[in-house]
Amino acid sequence: MSQSETSTPNHSGPLVIGLAGTIAAGKSTVGQLLVERGAHHCDADKLVHKLYDPGTPGFDRVVEAFGREVVGPDGYVDRKILGAKVFGKPEEMNKLTRAMGSITEAIKGEIDRWRAELGADQICVMEAVNLMEPGYARWCDQTWLIGVDDAVARQRLMETRNMSETEANQRLASMIPLEIRAPGADWVYKKNGRRGDLRAAGDAELDRILAARKAGQKLESKFPAWWAVFLEKNKERLAKTGATIEGVKKEG
Repeated sequence: MSQSETSTPNHSGPLVIGLAGTIAAGKSTVGQLLVERGAHHCDADKLVHKLYDPGTPGFDRVVEAFGREVVGPDGYVDRKILGAKVFGKPEEMNKLTRAMGSITEAIKGEIDRWRAELGADQICVMEAVNLMEPGYARWCDQTWLIGVDDAVARQRLMETRNMSETEANQRLASMIPLEIRAPGADWVYKKNGRRGDLRAAGDAELDRILAARKAGQKLESKFPAWWAVFLEKNKERLAKTGATIEGVKKEG
């Protein structure tokens, strides 16, 4: 891959943190912490949802692929109905990804805008459940990963999102295990306990990074090396499911 394809982060620009995590782990809590510290924030899920708002080509393709039953009374795609059709089903998830349009373009466009418009004293955070496997973290300076034990996550989903145990298990089954992602993250935190502990740990890590930048130290990220290994290990599986990674030159 060439430098232009990987879009190597510009370390003289704003600090861009990629924030990943499994469902019900506390990822959004960390995102809010960063906002309180002055960060510009983008929730990639909301950015992606706009790709299939009514009136867009993505909306038409999603409805064609999954049927009119995924459209709610308000005319928008009902994400709960759609989620039940794709979570835990790789081939269906890939079908949804193809129908929506270029997620890569939407996420990279937002990060490129930050780098073009913001100064070195600014902090930005791109929050996404699936930040690492598609390679979106390659445009970030650091990758943070928030995890939680399945038993704790299951209880949270049932209590705070009114999911049945079956629905919660389905969502959890679709998550990439923390131990697979952890080697590619620059900061990993497992939130099984109190919110205050997570806040203190996140503050400390951000302070460490900001101090390093102020001292003129170049931030190195573990993500590029992890992602190269991930792609190599999973190329046969990705080929079988039809998944593609945009921005990566194909062999041959």
